[in-house]
Amino acid sequence: METVYDFTLPKGYMDSMGNLHRKGKMRLATAGDEISATRDPRVLSNPSYLTIVILGKVVTQLEGVEMVTANLIEKLFTADLAFLQDMYQRINDIEPPTMEVVCPDCGKIHQVPINFTVEG
Repeated sequence: METVYDFTLPKGYMDSMGNLHRKGKMRLATAGDEISATRDPRVLSNPSYLTIVILGKVVTQLEGVEMVTANLIEKLFTADLAFLQDMYQRINDIEPPTMEVVCPDCGKIHQVPINFTVEG
């Protein structure tokens, strides 16, 4: 079973010297990664930070960078963060639940993602 995956960021991390770093590795997440991330003080004060903390744990390498941390992840371009979030979901087999629906106009059956968020 493959547990570490190579990636190339679409934009790349630009360090303080102006060097661009694009190639890296991400490992599968463990239950411990997710549990410890929920206890992180940054996540407790801002739940949106959960993604950043988890990616800081599972992104194990970025070429030319000594250590990948949540602080580095938060400095990525938005396109790179979205890329890593998508990769995390794919390699950890996290797919949104779907339900089968029938189109009232054409009668075709479609799989539609279920959105559990409530907008007010």
